[in-house]
Amino acid sequence: MIPRILIVSDVSDTRSKGLAARLDRRGAVVATVPLAAIAFDTGSPSGLSIPGFDGALPDAVLVRSIAAGSFEAITRRLGVLHAFAKLSIPVWNSAQAIERCVDKSMTTFLLKNAGLPTPPTFAVEGRAMAEAIAERELPFTPLVLKPLFGAQGRGIRLIETLSDLPAEEEVNSVYYLQHYVPRPGPPFRDFRVFVCAGEVLAMMSRRGDDWITNVNRGAVPEQVSGHGETELAALARAAAAAIGADFAGVDIVPAADGKLFVLEVNSMPAWSGLQSVVAVNIADAIADALLKFLADRTEAAARPYRLTAPANS
Repeated sequence: MIPRILIVSDVSDTRSKGLAARLDRRGAVVATVPLAAIAFDTGSPSGLSIPGFDGALPDAVLVRSIAAGSFEAITRRLGVLHAFAKLSIPVWNSAQAIERCVDKSMTTFLLKNAGLPTPPTFAVEGRAMAEAIAERELPFTPLVLKPLFGAQGRGIRLIETLSDLPAEEEVNSVYYLQHYVPRPGPPFRDFRVFVCAGEVLAMMSRRGDDWITNVNRGAVPEQVSGHGETELAALARAAAAAIGADFAGVDIVPAADGKLFVLEVNSMPAWSGLQSVVAVNIADAIADALLKFLADRTEAAARPYRLTAPANS
């Protein structure tokens, strides 16, 4: 059977094109469609209408990006991904995993609940509650304020005094506050580890003059070497599993004493910086993992079901 793969991408980026090309080379039929273009349609046999599929459904969905939109639009788009899952179509990553990663407070909750090292974190509504936390914590450590929904280091602030807390309207009344992890610098370093299907594909160190070490903010990607690779890999695999992500970019920061903390799990990670310092082709690896998953699933479904007779008493 030739697998039909739907790549969901609301932007025309090189990573989506690369994934499509690699799946095509492996014999899959691939279509790239914005999630916004997929409709709920009760007149369709499946209840969904997908451009280019003529009423049919894909064998798997690979989510590369979801464009910004209104609360209503994003809710509807995630609803489409939930609908695929209801129809027993594998979705990498699932709507649930995406929702968990987009909401940093839920990510942190799940990491902590899984027993993974992550900095003490508070997510509250209203400046009064944020001030109460800051008054209690700031005598011992600076705090990092992050947008609850945000990426690529945008909107992150260091809170060292009460006056550093922004007004409620600047953060939509939601304050996500995390202990700052002290580390040597400049230069500052952290790690990005890419996990797919439970395996670590690649990892990099990011070095920058700024304590916010995103590549798009000028940090330089570098190869990772040394004894820390095993611990980084174990933490990243566990973090992706805690979120339920089929593939993810896991951000890990080393403290001054060498202890590692998981900061974030990204369910729609970019990998251009990572690809520049590793030998493995990340798009190839994702394509291989997805097709292997589908092949294993098909084989399992075709395997005859056998009842095991009870042992004689």
